[in-house]
Amino acid sequence: MKLIPIKMPLIQKGDDIIAIFLNVLHDKGLKLEDGDIVTFADKIAAISEGRVINFEYVEPSEEAKALAERYVLEPGFVEVVLREADEIFGGVIRALLTVKNDIIIANAGMDHKNAPVHSATMWPSNPNDTAAKLRGKLERTTGKRVGVLLVDSHVAPMRMGTLGFALGIAGFRPVKDCRGMKDLYGKPLRITRINLADDLASAAHLVMGETTERIAIAIIRNSNVTITDDYDPREVVIPKEECLFMKNLGKDRYTP
Repeated sequence: MKLIPIKMPLIQKGDDIIAIFLNVLHDKGLKLEDGDIVTFADKIAAISEGRVINFEYVEPSEEAKALAERYVLEPGFVEVVLREADEIFGGVIRALLTVKNDIIIANAGMDHKNAPVHSATMWPSNPNDTAAKLRGKLERTTGKRVGVLLVDSHVAPMRMGTLGFALGIAGFRPVKDCRGMKDLYGKPLRITRINLADDLASAAHLVMGETTERIAIAIIRNSNVTITDDYDPREVVIPKEECLFMKNLGKDRYTP
């Protein structure tokens, strides 16, 4: 598998990120190939869609003020998180633990990083639709069959640091089901599935970085993922009652 990082100019509201991306590829003497997975930092898609808010001008509720004081956040920022989140479970300094779009994420996907002072970016309004539109324009423009990921970062329970994950998915089946396959000792696997989308997103996140790199796009080549129109991006979602973490949050601690 090969990762090709693409340094992009700063994106503004209304920019055609596909046109800009293809111009950058042309200037570098690069071309897309059939089977490529094109990974976009979700932030450039969000910015192009105008999903940036100056939270200094947001009137906070009393709940937002209380949470802001407790977790050392800006009251206007917390108010937008309250509006964006589907659920809130508490938090730590500078971060609220939320669920949005069936994803456990800090601050409902709101991010101060690489946004103007007193502003934050939100997720695209519908990340899977955004991924599908980007894919459609890429394929129409280049004639190549590709997949697309919108990549954001999150944290994992009891692990330090950010990891990439697939926020929006288009053009391939995101989960490989290994149930029924045999392990090295001939035993059938019972619950194992591989999240291809998040694995690929994490690889892209490795080259994209989190600060001033401006590697807003990465091409993943020779991933052996099959490009198809027959895919369901919601395959990556596990129901709460089957999720190891969500099902057990808040339960009494068991000490062996």
